[in-house]
Amino acid sequence: MNYYISDLHFCCASQLAGSGSGYDERDYKTLEEMHTDMLARWNRKVTNGDTVYILGDLSKRGKSEELIALVAQLKGHKILVHGNHDDLSDYRLRQLFEEVCNYKEITDNIRGNAYKLVLCHYPILFWNGQHRGNILLYGHTHRSPEDVFFQDCIKRLNERKDLHEEDQDFLAINVGCMQPYMNYEPQSLKELLEARGIEIPEKRKKEGNFR
Repeated sequence: MNYYISDLHFCCASQLAGSGSGYDERDYKTLEEMHTDMLARWNRKVTNGDTVYILGDLSKRGKSEELIALVAQLKGHKILVHGNHDDLSDYRLRQLFEEVCNYKEITDNIRGNAYKLVLCHYPILFWNGQHRGNILLYGHTHRSPEDVFFQDCIKRLNERKDLHEEDQDFLAINVGCMQPYMNYEPQSLKELLEARGIEIPEKRKKEGNFR
């Protein structure tokens, strides 16, 4: 099983409720409480045979013994798509990931249906294969006016049917852990699509591609 998540921001007190930072105002009073809860949610769901794509901003910049110990406890094969806050200068942290990259294109499957995915920390207005049904998963913008603006741009693009090769909408999903449908834990593609009210067919007639 593949799972997706971004912007966990471990060790970042600015994400806590009452921090006054203007960020997520997560419903945690301390970093210890946040770490304990998010670790438990992750490990209740993910097995060591699963792959989790972390789409950036695992933590704040800088070395942290606490961060290394925390990431070491997260189950699954972890692939990090690099974000602007990620610092992997400490080899002990880097080696906890099977792969570190800035951008990735993969295929995921639901009920025998192949879905092409573009994975990036940053929202992209025009991504590879979007007019053929390829889905963008991204992070970075949290629950912010910038994300509302980006999703409005996607909506306006969908109104331009002359931009589509086929009759399917462009789809970009923010997998930031603070989103209501993420619930601070990795989500599968099936869960992400169902949260958007998208019906998953028994068998798709045609998949997107990366040509």
